[in-house]
Amino acid sequence: MPDLALPNVSLHYEVSGTGPPLLMLAGMLSDNASWEPLLPFLSADFTLIRPDNRTTGRTTPADAPASPEIWAQDALALLDHLGHSKVHVLGHSLGGNIGWVLTKMAPARVASYTMLASAPLNLRRNVELFRTLIAIRRSDAPPDAWLRVFFPWIFAPHTYEMPGAIDAALAQALAYPHPQSVAAMAHQLEAVLSAAPAPFQTEPDVPTLAILAEDDLLIPFKAAKDALRGIEQRVISGSGHAVHWEAPEKVAQHLRDFALQHDL
Repeated sequence: MPDLALPNVSLHYEVSGTGPPLLMLAGMLSDNASWEPLLPFLSADFTLIRPDNRTTGRTTPADAPASPEIWAQDALALLDHLGHSKVHVLGHSLGGNIGWVLTKMAPARVASYTMLASAPLNLRRNVELFRTLIAIRRSDAPPDAWLRVFFPWIFAPHTYEMPGAIDAALAQALAYPHPQSVAAMAHQLEAVLSAAPAPFQTEPDVPTLAILAEDDLLIPFKAAKDALRGIEQRVISGSGHAVHWEAPEKVAQHLRDFALQHDL
């Protein structure tokens, strides 16, 4: 359970697997544990580097300054600490935006970049969703109430048809020993809203792949496909925003096929 001491934060991270390094940047409300379903499918091919972004997991303090630029700087500092001059990068959702910023900051350090369920879409609906989740958590509602509101946004309809699947996901989330506090959740949202837009208007500086989920509500497929026009895309059907939970083997295959075309 290593931690990296930076000037105003202690950055927690996990490393596992063997092979070329793959930096994995988690999405909104998520930490390194969100990558768990992918690990069995990637550990034989990559050294998997998984930080807890500021405001999440075991990175402290939870109220440290945060923004996509700061999150990207933390990731670069972690790569320096681990001695990696060049890596593959995978970013889910918000992590996709962080990864894009990182590729602009230090393109020479990125062999390939894969965006997962991520696109340059500023949807007011999503902001209202997260604000509603925060309000529910601050209320007297049961601990699982906000998750029951959130899960239909991240899981595809077929997951709800699988007996016990949602109950199991709820139980796992509620039992997690390092949950994001509601204060940290609000801080993360404000950090995203106050940040300058990620420079998606420019062409990618590194080989870039977008893996999109056809049933994604948070990053709607058609809008994402259009916004990422000109970037190589792969589409996974029957999966929602949590595509790496619903179709981890397919995500891993797309990532592996793309990344291993580009040597470090």
